Amino acid sequence: MSKGFLPGVVKYGSYKYEDGTNYIGDWNDKGQKHGMGHMVMADGTRYDGHFDLGLFNGLGVLTFPDGARYEGEFMQGWFHGHGIFWRNDNMRFEGEFRGGRIWGHGLITYADGSNGFPRNEGFFQDCRFMHKKRCPQVIMRAQKVSNIARSQMQ
Repeated sequence: MSKGFLPGVVKYGSYKYEDGTNYIGDWNDKGQKHGMGHMVMADGTRYDGHFDLGLFNGLGVLTFPDGARYEGEFMQGWFHGHGIFWRNDNMRFEGEFRGGRIWGHGLITYADGSNGFPRNEGFFQDCRFMHKKRCPQVIMRAQKVSNIARSQMQ
C-alpha cells in the first residue's frame, strides 16, 4: 500500500484486505489508515471514525455483528475515555472506559429503563461495580461524546 505515497501527503482511497476487511478513508504517506475512515471487517464488525497510525483513535462508533455497539472515545484501538456501550439486549453503560474495559464512573441502565436497586451508579473497576456514587457530570459527558461521535459519521 505504501507505493506511490508522497511524504506528508494524506490520500483518500479504499482497500480490500485478503481476509475480506474493507476500508474506505484517509491514509498517511506510510500507507496506514490515518484520519477519518469507514471499515467493515470480515465478521461484519463495523467502525466509523478517526484512525491514527492504523488504529482506532479519537471519536468513533464500533458496531458488532450481534447488534452491540460503542459510541465514544478510542485510544490506540481501545474504548478509552467517555462513551456509551450498548449490549445487544439494550442494556447500556454510560461513563468512563479504560483499555477497552468499563473502568471509572458511570451508570448502568437495563433494557427496561431501570438502573437497578440500589441504583447502579458509581465507580466501576474492570467491568465490576465497586461502590455507589452520584456522577451526573460523567454521564452527561459520556452522552455528549456519544452524540458527537454518532453525528460525525452521518
